[in-house]
Amino acid sequence: MPPSAPAIVLFAHGSRDPLWRAPIEAVAAYIRQHHPERLVRCAYLECCAPTLAEAAADLIAQSAEHICVMPMFLGTGKHAREDLPQLLAQLQAAHPAVRFTLQGAIGEDPRITALMAAIACESPP
Repeated sequence: MPPSAPAIVLFAHGSRDPLWRAPIEAVAAYIRQHHPERLVRCAYLECCAPTLAEAAADLIAQSAEHICVMPMFLGTGKHAREDLPQLLAQLQAAHPAVRFTLQGAIGEDPRITALMAAIACESPP
């Protein structure tokens, strides 16, 4: 994998309901289909596996040297602001040769805001 293409972890809250994971897994499947050169894994804060540490270990075992964590949250709440940076610090300490980067919460991207607004304004069927 070239250095310009970091591996991706789609990080979400998690739920005991297995159907809750479907949208996150769909994003990973889309990346695999449309960007097969990119390594991608889903990870969850609680209630389901894999954890962020487990997903990162899997990517590192596949020779990932740079891992970009994408918080799949609508906003930057406590998990994105406090919990996730602590988890990343632990990962960095455990894997000093790997570069970890953290994106902003996906829901705060103006493209997502515009898409959600466009969907909300569509006429019902």
